[in-house]
Order: sequence, then structure tokens, then C-alpha cells
Amino acid sequence: MIEYGTDTTRAIASILFSGTSRRCKDIRFVFAHGGGTAPYLVERFNRAGASNKSLSEFSYDVVMSELRRYHYDTAIVANPIPMAALAKLVPVSQILFGSDYPFRTPASTAKGIGDYFVGDELSAVERGNAMRLLPRLTWL
Repeated sequence: MIEYGTDTTRAIASILFSGTSRRCKDIRFVFAHGGGTAPYLVERFNRAGASNKSLSEFSYDVVMSELRRYHYDTAIVANPIPMAALAKLVPVSQILFGSDYPFRTPASTAKGIGDYFVGDELSAVERGNAMRLLPRLTWL
């Protein structure tokens, strides 16, 4: 139950602090589970450079820039508490529908997303952001 989100956070930290995402600007990273615990650990990520000399290149601006360019899905985080944290971390344009079926049904995820987002933001999360990210699939 805890490891899925923690593993997602480990992947984000690895890609970020190894410099991979800065070297690979053409890759559009999509992380499951709303980034796991990353939205809650953003302060620790931001202080990594100050507390570890080998990470000194990772200033607040660098860390936030990378975290904000990643995409995150809504699998198992489609309720107001984690959605609020994720929406504070990234613009709505970086949030994608994800249901984590069979652990949560697409219908219950859609309801949870609809409890947080409305109007154009809801449409973007439900479909628009994914279509922008993967334009050759717009026929679906």
C-alpha cells in the first residue's frame, strides 16, 4: 500500500538528482500516483543541494523547474487532499487522468477528479492534456 507511491517518488528523485531529466529535455516524463509522495517531500527535494555538496547544482529553481515540467497522473490520488498538493506543485496542464484499475475504477476516479476540478480544467485533466501530450492519438 505504501510502496507504490514511495517507489514513484524514488524514480522521480533518481531522474531529477542524477541529472537525467536536465540532460534529456526532449523526454516528457509521466509519473503515476500523482508523483507518489513527491508533492509532500518537495521541501526536502529543494533543500537537497544545501545539505549535500554533491547536489549543490540543484537549487530551488532547478528542482522546481524540473518537477513542474513532469506530468503526473491521478491514479489513486483523485480526492481533494492529494489533488490540492499536486495542483500546488504543477499547473493543471501537467495532470493526466489515471485510474489505477482494478484498484480503483475509472468511474470512481472520474468522480474524484470532478470533485476537485471543474469546467476547462476538468476537461483538460480528463482528456485534453493527454491528447496534447500524445497528439497522434486524438482520433480516440
